[in-house]
Amino acid sequence: MLLLAVDTATPAVTVALHDGESVLAESNQVDARRHGELLLPSVDKVLAEAGVKLEAVTGIVVGVGPGPYTGLRVGLVTASTFASVLGVPVYGLCTLDGLAHAAGAAGIEGPFTVATDARRKEVYWARYEDPRTRAGEPAVDRPADIAERVAGLPAVGQGARLYPEVFTDARDPEHQSAGALAALAAERLAAGAAFENAPGVPPSPLYLRRPDAQVPKNYKVVTPQ
Repeated sequence: MLLLAVDTATPAVTVALHDGESVLAESNQVDARRHGELLLPSVDKVLAEAGVKLEAVTGIVVGVGPGPYTGLRVGLVTASTFASVLGVPVYGLCTLDGLAHAAGAAGIEGPFTVATDARRKEVYWARYEDPRTRAGEPAVDRPADIAERVAGLPAVGQGARLYPEVFTDARDPEHQSAGALAALAAERLAAGAAFENAPGVPPSPLYLRRPDAQVPKNYKVVTPQ
């Protein structure tokens, strides 16, 4: 097993190579506006550091969000393209699940909350009973609206850091790690567990809301006479 994992659903552009037992190489850069510029050079860097050719990869792992439209699409399109060219499967995982897995590696047992920045003064979030068990589907909400539901729980992710008045016990990790995402995928593959996408089907993005850019309503159409 040799998994190439990527995630661009958050400001972190993160890439890792995992052999089924451990992370061989990883790259993490936080830049919310340069996902497209940073992702492929990060893949090259990780492969070079591990001394592995892209052709040796046996599977692609990708974070499907939730996340903002543009950044999220960069990772998904790249992962699907690699999988198609190499003729290998692509495995979609919820980005929040990757953060939860990393939280477990950092010593958080649960219950706890994962929250990432959704912009518009909102967070993408989910509650976890433990690092591998999500309680319900991911959601997008204003922090104040979920304050009672997350009160007293440890919380990881950038969203928790942005709203300390709601997430009063914010802990590391703050950003997504492709290494943690790949480790989670390796566990699920070994256990025969399901992924966000069915086998042979490209993973779909988990947006939770409409993209910021939309066609304006009631605009004036000018046509030649």
